[in-house]
Amino acid sequence: MKIVDIKPKPYIKLRIIATLIDYGIYFAFFYTYVTVFNQSPVPGVSRVDGIMALPIFIVWFLYFVVIESVNGTTPGHDICKLKVIKTDGNKLTLDDAFKRRICDCFDILFYGLPAIICIIKTEKHQRIGDLFAGALVVKRSDITETEVVF
Repeated sequence: MKIVDIKPKPYIKLRIIATLIDYGIYFAFFYTYVTVFNQSPVPGVSRVDGIMALPIFIVWFLYFVVIESVNGTTPGHDICKLKVIKTDGNKLTLDDAFKRRICDCFDILFYGLPAIICIIKTEKHQRIGDLFAGALVVKRSDITETEVVF
């Protein structure tokens, strides 16, 4: 039997950097896609409608939800050596990752202040999306596994 002890820390700077990297990559894709597949007849205005807008949401889902549930980290979090796990130490499920990421709009609102306040004020340093999904953002060194043999 394994006993998992997790001692999360806030890592506010690392989390901000990781988020900036992740959304920087995503918005680079977004801008490039909208520019290449522009449907607007007005010069200087870019627009993608209907079925052509679907890849924008698919890439968001794949980048943030699927990669995070499969790897336990997005590329930005991986660069910053952060990992996302359940509060009990288990791996994040697809459902958990989706719940966590659907709250990004609330967490990033007002320059990330709701997320920062939440991280500072909660015992396990969780943002709104983490609380909703039952997740923690930790470094691997914050997790201690002890095997108990009877």
